Amino acid sequence: MRRLFPVTDMTASTPSDQEWSLDALAEAYAYPELPAGEDAWLRANMVSSLDGAGQHDGRSQPLSSDTDMRIFGTLRGLADVVVAGAETVRLEGYRPACAREAFAARRAAAGQGPAPVIAVVSASLNLDFSLPLFTEPLVPTLVLTGAAAPAERVRAARAAGAEVLVAGDGAGVEPARAKAVLAERGLRRQLTEGGPRLLGQFTAAGVLDELCLSVSPTMTAGDAQRIAGGPATAVPTRFALASLLEQDGFLFTRYRRI
Repeated sequence: MRRLFPVTDMTASTPSDQEWSLDALAEAYAYPELPAGEDAWLRANMVSSLDGAGQHDGRSQPLSSDTDMRIFGTLRGLADVVVAGAETVRLEGYRPACAREAFAARRAAAGQGPAPVIAVVSASLNLDFSLPLFTEPLVPTLVLTGAAAPAERVRAARAAGAEVLVAGDGAGVEPARAKAVLAERGLRRQLTEGGPRLLGQFTAAGVLDELCLSVSPTMTAGDAQRIAGGPATAVPTRFALASLLEQDGFLFTRYRRI
């Protein structure tokens, strides 16, 4: 069963027995026009089990589905940059983003390159720079780090072809600086895929604009992380439901910060 439940700005509709095309999903998940004074729009894409687990055995794939991955690909196809924490890059085996013909015309019309940039957030730069993510990207991979990052690791990253951007005065990255540094490079449609620690930092800093959350009809028990971890916000951040898509028990939600 496939259903779309319009909530606010979703006006398209599709009968439940028809497949949603990538074009329809791209319209449904299109980035908004940026409000006055906003340099970028940062959305997150995460999956969670019914009992709140953001991963199983350290990876999100066991909670996912074909439709979840279709939406995952759509969100990437719309983004200027995909931001991920170093641990997520290691655990999920990140590779360079590829150019997809289905989004080529849409990206060209929006003035975007053929594929989104991958930006890895890391304080230590403890990354394997021999991996294809760094040696074979369609567009150079970015590494976001702090001013106090180990100099030898910065040199290693640059030698591998990555561009290192400083987004913090200490060893680590400051979330607001990261968002601004990417926007200054024209990467304004921003997508983070976590992990939980990075999403927690973006949330606590108040710079997350939108959450695309897939609710998986699974129970995991155990002690897996939630989708966001780290320091708590002083006051819970309120989001409003923007759209809801359902298929086979999965709920694909989209929330915008109020």
